[in-house]
Amino acid sequence: MFILNETNSIANNFLSEIRDISVHQDRLRFRKNLERLGEIMAYEISKDLDYKETEIHTPLQSTSVNTLDNQPILISVLRAALPFYQGFSNFYDQAPSGFIGAYRAKENSIDSAISIDLDYLAAPDLNGKEIILIDPMLATGKSFIKSVEAMMQNGIPKMIHIASVIAAPEGINFINASMSIPFKIWTCALDEKLNSKSYIIPGLGDAGDLAFGVKL
Repeated sequence: MFILNETNSIANNFLSEIRDISVHQDRLRFRKNLERLGEIMAYEISKDLDYKETEIHTPLQSTSVNTLDNQPILISVLRAALPFYQGFSNFYDQAPSGFIGAYRAKENSIDSAISIDLDYLAAPDLNGKEIILIDPMLATGKSFIKSVEAMMQNGIPKMIHIASVIAAPEGINFINASMSIPFKIWTCALDEKLNSKSYIIPGLGDAGDLAFGVKL
């Protein structure tokens, strides 16, 4: 597992702002910081992808550079992932994309367990491909696993890179116990725990609401 803030970098500035309640009123700034973190994480994940030697021609002579062998496929979990996903799309600007509508089912008084509803999937052929599954909050891990299970109808990926901004240990453990295909977890920060409502502590609140407004 890769944890970005284990090494000091400018990313810590962006992380501090998306957590800071005094900055939360500025939705544009929140979305922009998620996009910046997506770009930084896209760069880090790029070090783990396959490359090929490519010959190019400058105005003076020919030379060779290592370029991506294949673009990864970007899968965004709606709606909170959209600004984070945009950062990845800025860097992998030729990558195919897919979208999944996965979200927490509304709580009821009878069953307090967290369940995930999934009602939308649009994705290309995933068979044998490198996938980057993008969702800013890795809390219980259930939405990631349900998303992966849904994606399988479009083929079995070669590798899934699970990308989050903030993760909880409980979600990491759940994914490690539940995934049946090769994967790697990438997160900007690993937080302390989940609270009784399965929100990440200290976390940042509801990323979707902070980016786009409170939903009914």
